Amino acid sequence: MSERQTFVLTITCPDTVGIVAAVSGFLTQHDCFITEAAQYGDPVSRRFFMRIVFAGGALTPAAAEFRKLFAAIADRFQMIWQLHDLTRKPRVVIMVSKFGHCLVDLLHRYHTGQLNIEIPAVISNHPDMRSIVEWHGIPYHYLAVDKHDKEAQEGRVMEVIDRSGAELVVLARYMQILSTTLCQTLQGRAINIHHSFLPSFKGAKPYHQAHSRGVKIIGATAHYVTADLDEGPIIEQSVERVDHTHTPDDLVAMGRDIENLVLGRAVRWHVEHRVLLNGSKTVVFK
Repeated sequence: MSERQTFVLTITCPDTVGIVAAVSGFLTQHDCFITEAAQYGDPVSRRFFMRIVFAGGALTPAAAEFRKLFAAIADRFQMIWQLHDLTRKPRVVIMVSKFGHCLVDLLHRYHTGQLNIEIPAVISNHPDMRSIVEWHGIPYHYLAVDKHDKEAQEGRVMEVIDRSGAELVVLARYMQILSTTLCQTLQGRAINIHHSFLPSFKGAKPYHQAHSRGVKIIGATAHYVTADLDEGPIIEQSVERVDHTHTPDDLVAMGRDIENLVLGRAVRWHVEHRVLLNGSKTVVFK
């Protein structure tokens, strides 16, 4: 590693004595300067989770050699671990349909540097968002869905994702149900956003349904995509209180704002390697 090159080390393993000492001792031994560290031992799953940010020093080995040396500790503690170079921007493909608020918000965060990512492609089953995406200099792939052959469209979607080298796919209000095959292919690297009324208010106009029932709280949920529709591990949620004075249109507007906020957080935490899977849940080191 070059001196002061910054990395993130993430670790998941069975919880036991000596993990922190072994990891921090290894980093000290190899001239690494720890700038941030967080850990959590789950008393239910008996799993241990750790995220360490560190800078390399003059005597720190190159990344390939570092991985080889660290493997001995990883094997000892049965670790699932990854080493990420923070100087490299993760590549993120965004998928969208006709509702553009989440897409536009992500593009703004990307354009202003709030999201340290590259966006090599945007995929949509509608042409509506082409102009704003291409204004940002990003290729727009309009891939219409044939209801009689959705598998062919999903094949083209995966071609774009594979060619782009995407490490993350964001469903920014992409209003199509992904097949089990595609969900499994993207497991752990696809994030979805939706309102938090599920399962109570399904289908069309959920905010109008909620208004007719006099709900007092509205919200949004960002989660990893799984074959179980809208039931993947949750990354982030937020809510706002509403009352009798709010119209259905007010609820829709507020809901879109919450969706923007929640999805932006979830994407940022994922690309900063702050989210670790814990079975059907997540551990998020904010």
